[in-house]
Amino acid sequence: MTLENLLGISLEKVVTDRQLIDRLMTAAARNIQDAEIHSLSNENRFDVAYKAIMQLANVALQAQGYRTLTSKPGHHQVMIQSLPRTCGLEQSQMIVMDAMRKQRNISDYAGDLVTESLVRECIGQAKELKKLVEKKLKDNTRETE
Repeated sequence: MTLENLLGISLEKVVTDRQLIDRLMTAAARNIQDAEIHSLSNENRFDVAYKAIMQLANVALQAQGYRTLTSKPGHHQVMIQSLPRTCGLEQSQMIVMDAMRKQRNISDYAGDLVTESLVRECIGQAKELKKLVEKKLKDNTRETE
């Protein structure tokens, strides 16, 4: 399935806004830094690292001229599952990030605790995704020059 196939179902077309992309990239970097503050609880560190992943996934979609329909359920899932198409994320990494999405829901809605190892994994995934999205943005800039 292509991103085009999801139009009207879970995605809508948008004009790429470089300022919005820059703000989201800055916010994601700040959230990754905040996730490394060890005086916070594991749950808050995990949540902020996951938030960085969502911001980066949003950047990847926006850079391609799409955004999720947030009025529809499942927009986090759509953002994560679109990463192989928007920035070339490996399928195996997408599966890990989708598992983190599910863990975040369990933590937020059932109060489950988050382990230190899961926090470290989420931070690591966010950092790797940031590098990949930055590379994709750089490549896109070269193509338009």
